[in-house]
Amino acid sequence: MKFLDQTRVFVKSGDGGDGSVSFRREKYVEFGGPDGGDGGRGGDVIIDCVPDLNTLIDFRYQQHFKGKRGGHGMGKNRYGRKGDSVTLKVPVGTQIFEEDNETLVADLTRKGQRIILLKGGDGGRGNARFKSSTNQAPRKAEPGWPGEEKSIWLRLKLIADAGLVGLPNAGKSTFLSVVSRARPKIADYPFTTLHPNLGVAYVDNKELVLADIPGLIEGAHEGAGLGDRFLGHVERCSVLLHLVDGTDEDPAENYRIVRGEMEAYGTELAGKEEIVGLNKCDALTDEEIAEKSAALKKISGAEVFPLSGVSGEGVQTVIRKLSSIVEADREVADVPEAYAP
Repeated sequence: MKFLDQTRVFVKSGDGGDGSVSFRREKYVEFGGPDGGDGGRGGDVIIDCVPDLNTLIDFRYQQHFKGKRGGHGMGKNRYGRKGDSVTLKVPVGTQIFEEDNETLVADLTRKGQRIILLKGGDGGRGNARFKSSTNQAPRKAEPGWPGEEKSIWLRLKLIADAGLVGLPNAGKSTFLSVVSRARPKIADYPFTTLHPNLGVAYVDNKELVLADIPGLIEGAHEGAGLGDRFLGHVERCSVLLHLVDGTDEDPAENYRIVRGEMEAYGTELAGKEEIVGLNKCDALTDEEIAEKSAALKKISGAEVFPLSGVSGEGVQTVIRKLSSIVEADREVADVPEAYAP
């Protein structure tokens, strides 16, 4: 399935139906009076958050969504039917922005969330509404009120428990393929991963959702390389796994580059709990592992986990560590706000 995490769409709610001008016509009823019904309300524009989607690709092929117009009023005080609403189904984690792509309208983070983005126009009043003591036979009715319309941006931020970050070719996709059934493209060159991938890992009968984003390079927060957009996919994670290529000459410098981009990106990304993994240790000697782990520990101030996505060495240790942090975060999230410490 192709991946799309940002798109612009045009939405319009339905116009209201027109009111009716009608008079009661029955045998032996000379002055039946007005009986024109009101027009129906136009259809709404609804955003529905569903659990079985993880991309906005459907909106690449359809960018216009319009609610139906309400039915017109009729004689015998019959009201027009309400116009059918149009529903946009989006993945969990979708944000809705105004046309400027900066003003946030809604942030849909739970399956089943539903918002009415635009309400349909009201139906016009029929002539029965205008009858008065001084005007017993009004020939006036209102047209339906127009619906609302605008362009919006949909932006997807994947919902995952743990996020994989690192420079291109650090082995993130290999790690994901080893711990889950995800099958991202893997090759020995930078920028093999061109879009985020999700994988589900199981450890000690617990489920862990991991997000692998394309590798970052210096200047990524300003759009260099594949841009800063992908950093948004790990904003919602409980913990980050920072993978560093152990075969590189200076792993500490690689770590510094990625951390610098995360801090420059802003939000709360740089403050998230992080596990540092020295990857590709199957290609290193014990002395090299010890030397490079020490350098990483010095610059990161955190424990460094040697591992290899190819051989599987140290992978389960890292997954268990990620799982314990995620479980602790879930327990805090489940505590009612009034009782949270």
